[in-house]
Amino acid sequence: MASLTRLVLDVLKPHQPSGLEFTRQLAELQPGYRVKYEVVEVDEKTESVVITIEAENIDFEQFNDAISRLGGSLHSVDEVEFNNP
Repeated sequence: MASLTRLVLDVLKPHQPSGLEFTRQLAELQPGYRVKYEVVEVDEKTESVVITIEAENIDFEQFNDAISRLGGSLHSVDEVEFNNP
């Protein structure tokens, strides 16, 4: 069965939690997750960010739930990569 190994997400989030805390919490969802946080735009109350996740088997729903729990909203899935070993 193919495994989801890379996701690039467009996310809108409030300024708090900070980018460091937001990224740390996402990375701690599962061992082996690598999470990159890139700010694209900042306004008075929010940040538009690109979140890149890489791992051997990513749980998309877990990330979507965590982003919501942290106050963010998923705008789009911009890149997806599956691997079929």
